Amino acid sequence: MPRFLYKAVSADGEIIEGEFDAADRQAVIDRLHAQGHTPIRAEARTQAGGGRRALPRLFQARRVTRKDLMLLTQELATLLGAGLPLDRGLGLILELAEPGPVRELVESLREKVQGGATLADAMQSFGDVFPNFYIGMVRAGEAGGTLEVVLSRVAETLERTQALHDDVRSALRYPALVVIMAGVSIVVLMTAVIPEFRPLFEGSGAALPVSTQVIIAVSDFLQAYWWAVALGLLAAALALRQHNRSPAGRLRWDRWLAGAPLFGDLVRKIEVARFSRTLGTLLANGVSVLNALALTTETLENQAIAEATGRAQARLAKGEGLAEPLRETGVFPGLALQLIRVGEETGQLDQMLLRIAVIYDDEIKRTIERMLSLLVPLVTLVLGVLIAAIIGSMMAAILSSYDLPF
Repeated sequence: MPRFLYKAVSADGEIIEGEFDAADRQAVIDRLHAQGHTPIRAEARTQAGGGRRALPRLFQARRVTRKDLMLLTQELATLLGAGLPLDRGLGLILELAEPGPVRELVESLREKVQGGATLADAMQSFGDVFPNFYIGMVRAGEAGGTLEVVLSRVAETLERTQALHDDVRSALRYPALVVIMAGVSIVVLMTAVIPEFRPLFEGSGAALPVSTQVIIAVSDFLQAYWWAVALGLLAAALALRQHNRSPAGRLRWDRWLAGAPLFGDLVRKIEVARFSRTLGTLLANGVSVLNALALTTETLENQAIAEATGRAQARLAKGEGLAEPLRETGVFPGLALQLIRVGEETGQLDQMLLRIAVIYDDEIKRTIERMLSLLVPLVTLVLGVLIAAIIGSMMAAILSSYDLPF
């Protein structure tokens, strides 16, 4: 059973901290409520251990991260759900926040709210921190008097999005490590080991195999111009980054990425899950379909897919529905389109979209597992063959130098 760290406000207004074992986060919150406390934060120990407190100030983030935003939303939703007024809830969060960008953000929000601004208007000043769909949902929640419910749903959306992001990063960590270590091994082999054989080959006077001559030439080039290779790789990385900063360049890159043989399917599924969860959450909180679709399109990271859903938005405005325009984008799988069509026909589009998000979250995990089961052995095999070819070529040259059969 996981162990959770928690922060809460006691009945007499004191801030308390502690930890105990629980099945999940909700069980921690329920237990704190049963003890008469108002929970502010509850995190699994493994997650909390990597929080801002555990980092030296030198290595703290200089901006509000997605995880910071998720935790802030959870805390504010919990406090509002406990009946605290908005400015009091922000004040409690401010007391708990470590010095840094999160504390500055909360302090600014509280000042604006105390000055008479709505929470949505206060967040609008920090558009680089709060996504448009977040602000739109908060505005709808304030208008309908259900701000705490809206924030809880936003927190859940951010939590699932963060979990998906962490799953993808952790899944790609091992293949990246394999590639890096193999690359380092090849560089060491070419620049430090192979040059040691040059005196042997020159002293023998024997003709070297073509493959050995190529390898020695590459080794000489790397020894003499390693700095040019490093600068070339750095320049290529910077050029790609600059290319992706322009809207047209980012669109070309995202189109290639969405159609890539190995990763394209995963990219499309990730965007379908993000699209469905965001749109479903917005619709469930009373945002109109057109406005919700516009806000959802802005949350998509792949610009090619965002452009396709933007075209669907124009057709939706003409009264064509949602399922057919999305089908013509070529992005959404058949199952998702069928469920969207059923949701439109039954008037339960928001529920169907949230169901699609859950389905494709699971599908993404299975896709990552399948990719890893193919990618890691493939990378290992290719790099192993490359290293074996280099070693085999050198052995052939050594044996031919001494007229030994190979």
